[in-house]
Amino acid sequence: MSIGTPDYSMKNLNEKTNAEIEGLIKKSKEELFNLRFQKATSQLENSARIKAVKADVARMLTVLRERQLGITEAPEETSGKADK
Repeated sequence: MSIGTPDYSMKNLNEKTNAEIEGLIKKSKEELFNLRFQKATSQLENSARIKAVKADVARMLTVLRERQLGITEAPEETSGKADK
């Protein structure tokens, strides 16, 4: 069983665009900062969450790097309009 949030699985991340993943990375890094701050002030209730968020960030960075190297390709960005 993998560590991390189910929403950030490799399958789900491969369906997202690079911009979406970068937004998720920013959100996760903010969460990681808050978790570390809670730990420093002895307010952290679930210390395993730190490891899970770090794994999520690493997974997202891996997907972006694979795309940069051409190992995988990003999905086509849609404009939100359906072609008729």
